[in-house]
Amino acid sequence: MAVLWLDDIRASDLERVGGKGASLGELTGAGLPVPPGFVVTAGTYRRFIEEAGIAEDLFEAVDVDVDDTKALAAAQERASELILNSPFPDELREEILGAYADLGDGEEFVAVRSSATAEDLPDASFAGQQETFLNITAEDLLERVRECWASLFTQRAIYYRKQQGFEHSDVNIAVVVQQMVDAEKSGVMFTSHPSTGEPKMIVESAWGLGEAVVSGSVSPDNYVLDRQTGTVEEVTVADKKVMMEKDEATGETVEREVPEGDRERRVLTDEELDALRDLGETVESHYDTPQDVEWAIVGDDVYMLQSRPITTIAEETEDAGDTRVDADVGVSNDDGTTSGTTTDGGKGDVLVSGLGSSPGIASGAARIVKKLDQLDKVEEGDIIVTEMTTPDMVPAMKRAAGIVTDEGGMTSHAAIVSRELGVPAVVGAGDASTTLTDGQVVTIDGDKGTIRAGAVETDDEQREPVEEVRPQSPVKPMTATEVKVNVSIPEAAERAAATGADGVGLLRMEHMIMSTNKTPERYVADHGVEAYVDEIIDGIQRVAEEFYPRPVRVRTLDAPTDEFRQLQGGGDEPEEHNPMLGYRGIRRSIENPETFKHELEAFRRLWSMGYDNVELMLPLVNDAEDVVRAKQLMVEAGIDPAKRKWGVMIETPSSALCVEEMAEQGIDFASFGTNDLTQYTLAVDRNNGRVASRFDELHPAVLELIGSTIETCREHDVKTSICGQAGSKPEMVQFLVNEGVSSISANIDAVRDVQHEVKRVEQKLILDDVR
Repeated sequence: MAVLWLDDIRASDLERVGGKGASLGELTGAGLPVPPGFVVTAGTYRRFIEEAGIAEDLFEAVDVDVDDTKALAAAQERASELILNSPFPDELREEILGAYADLGDGEEFVAVRSSATAEDLPDASFAGQQETFLNITAEDLLERVRECWASLFTQRAIYYRKQQGFEHSDVNIAVVVQQMVDAEKSGVMFTSHPSTGEPKMIVESAWGLGEAVVSGSVSPDNYVLDRQTGTVEEVTVADKKVMMEKDEATGETVEREVPEGDRERRVLTDEELDALRDLGETVESHYDTPQDVEWAIVGDDVYMLQSRPITTIAEETEDAGDTRVDADVGVSNDDGTTSGTTTDGGKGDVLVSGLGSSPGIASGAARIVKKLDQLDKVEEGDIIVTEMTTPDMVPAMKRAAGIVTDEGGMTSHAAIVSRELGVPAVVGAGDASTTLTDGQVVTIDGDKGTIRAGAVETDDEQREPVEEVRPQSPVKPMTATEVKVNVSIPEAAERAAATGADGVGLLRMEHMIMSTNKTPERYVADHGVEAYVDEIIDGIQRVAEEFYPRPVRVRTLDAPTDEFRQLQGGGDEPEEHNPMLGYRGIRRSIENPETFKHELEAFRRLWSMGYDNVELMLPLVNDAEDVVRAKQLMVEAGIDPAKRKWGVMIETPSSALCVEEMAEQGIDFASFGTNDLTQYTLAVDRNNGRVASRFDELHPAVLELIGSTIETCREHDVKTSICGQAGSKPEMVQFLVNEGVSSISANIDAVRDVQHEVKRVEQKLILDDVR
């Protein structure tokens, strides 16, 4: 049979109907409120490709090097061509359309969803890898079924399946055809705490169809329910600006603005929450494991649209997250003796001191690096000691146990990258590269900012940088203000994603390019345009895949000429008295459009590969003229600005004062780069030790610019965020939440603290409003 009805399907039918189909059939059989429907079986898909004679060609076409973006794109195109151009057998056509005619009154609007045989499994979630179509009728049903089959071979699906170790020929795909629910309210529910498994339900809700919540296009209300007492412990009401619903005239799913009176109105009543809790208890009891449930409400009826196991609950481990060495440890000196240390600095010989910029304690042999060609001597577990790190040092930094620099502060390259890698670092140590000797065994303390002689005696337990930042307990706080994370290098993506952040507020493109040790122009000259574009795609793709479907905001190339001058090809860079005020950011992109177009081509290809969570951000924009010129280059590169998320950095006073004109040009967001905004507003070089004490992101003038920008952007429905280092400061968090910022992006190691601070400020605002 080509078709199975949900009434006849059980969990044991996974291989026939895929994860989604098996789950819906099991729920239907358990008497839970699931909309009626049927499944075009996985065997039907297999029969289709074999009878059409395309199976061998299909699997051969997608057997490519997934790191080769050009080959990946060709694989998707060929697979789609084979499936969509193969004729639909008459017998199969009649059976599917016959089943549709038996559904409801025979003219129902239906949801057509893919259901791969490797998705929604207890130990792997492939959610979102294939297609979903809403409000479909008989006229388009067969074509949508075929498109679901073809979606098994999108670039992102091919890449992800290869990364997870699934053979393409082993994964089949079924298609669920289910009666649409014209939801008045919808959302998702975790039947147990999604991190610890505690008996607490987390419910998210919004108006209209649930696609708005699942896709992330709306910030939903959040509710925390205690399953044992039945009480609603926390309620966070969001500003729900948009909703998705069926257009009665066309039958298509459309996005509409939420009526003003409903935007900040609570979606769910206590009675509806009680009904959802009862439903959650039933489904978790049925499966005997915590579930992630999609639900919808129409009138007084609650429907289950999907349920799958929660895959994020961590097993309890001893001393989870506590991997740092204690301050009360022994230090072995070079002569083999041990010096005791205390929590206030101890007796060990302090050789050099600076600013502790990345926490932790590490010991190893110092490797003095004064030239880039000396990086090869850095081995696993060594301590890099250098005047200042640059992006092309990242491969060596990943091998190192710790970093020490003569120059720099908390916002320097060494500080930012070390924090993201979870490597202890001390910056601004003055003369470390001349005081310490090559091969000398030292211990650095990234908290206190000290470098001591000798090695710390520790046990053999290895540090786990990813686990250190993974949420343990309590669960991630539910907040209306999103909390995102900054990522400087793709290598930090896994650690950043483990924080549970709502997305990436800043991914720097220049670090991907500069790690090649060549300027863009030299790289293109040596390797060609395709290789350059692939370099960019590879870096962004690694982060986008790790976070999907959470948004990843990528800043286009922004590096001052003095950094480019250190690379191969840097001799062609102009010599500038003050590079921070010179040829960088959008200025360089507009004046050198050919290189900028290569970056835009990378974005275009990523979007075509299915990475719709990637957002484009323009740096060092001054006014609407910059936006207009960049927008035109986007169009010339084949990008439709109206269909993609893009925005600007607010890093200069002029950009803050001209944001209204930029909003009128169609930007979706404006993000504060507080490092540059502060130094340009106060005329303070943040890397100059003589005036560093005057660098203050909380200066009234800086806050005035930020506050007025947020107000203007809210009036024009433009989202605002902060991605500068100041976003990790509690005082700045308080100011931003009070002003109504949309999101705050913090350093990897500060995400959890910022989440709690945001929640505290939001709760205070609610209390102040009712008192």
